[in-house]
Amino acid sequence: MQGFNKYYPPDYDGEKHGSLNSYRGKHALGDRARKLDQGILITRFELPFNIWCGTCNNHIGMGVRYNAEKKKIGNYYSTPIFSFRCKCHLCDGWFEIQTDPKNTRYVVVSGARQKDEEWDPEENGGFAVHDTDGNSAPVDPLAALEKTTDAQIHQTKVQIPRLESLMDVSDRYNSDPYSLSLKARKHFREDKKIWKEKEKSDTQVKDRYALPTNLSLAEEDGETIKEAKEQWRKGREEILLRDSKRRKLAVETSIVPSSSGLSSTSSSAVVESLRARVLINTARQSRTSTNSASTFVNSRKSLLRNR
Repeated sequence: MQGFNKYYPPDYDGEKHGSLNSYRGKHALGDRARKLDQGILITRFELPFNIWCGTCNNHIGMGVRYNAEKKKIGNYYSTPIFSFRCKCHLCDGWFEIQTDPKNTRYVVVSGARQKDEEWDPEENGGFAVHDTDGNSAPVDPLAALEKTTDAQIHQTKVQIPRLESLMDVSDRYNSDPYSLSLKARKHFREDKKIWKEKEKSDTQVKDRYALPTNLSLAEEDGETIKEAKEQWRKGREEILLRDSKRRKLAVETSIVPSSSGLSSTSSSAVVESLRARVLINTARQSRTSTNSASTFVNSRKSLLRNR
């Protein structure tokens, strides 16, 4: 397992040395920075194409990696141009490859030559890359002219008027930005005042009727007020109708209704029967409690006798 701890010698001073590399007199990149004072950095470079070594004349395949001396040699506008100097692994020869930002490629400068592998399809009886359909019919000049005429008519009748209208709108809105901003802020203040008043009145209504604070009330306009009055009238009629039905039902189910044809003799008979039923239930309860008490006393006596 790789260790992550560092050893700090006793004479190490963080303010004086700054880092352990400075204390030991080494660069953070190690041996790769041994020529950094010359502007050269040792880096890993991979061949971008096949080459022939100029010293031993051996073939070196694309993708072979070398420890190359990387150095900045110039600029193409703001893009730096780098040079990579490598030593052939088959001999003691050196070759140099540079970047070409203008053509987005690499170029062999010295010590080797690039293997020519470019293939032109037109020279070998084929077609260009952008023209893969070799059997396409030639362009009809009349159709091309008609297409160009339609494009010009569309540009004259549609695109140009649209652009002119957009420019007029832009000029109107950007001619005097201060006055437009002043008008917008004035309109915002008026709307804010109305909104504050409505919020205050809504809060009073919610507090009066104990409504939820997050309840949104409807806007008070003529249509809303008319609808609310109509709903209140219907609700009032329903409540009155319900109360009248309840009163009528109470009168009809009363104990001694005034409109019934029952005589006093029948009502007294009903009362006497209820009284007799209550007396019978009371006597039955008393007998049950007496029997349970006598049973308990007899059980206690038998226990005492057995002792």
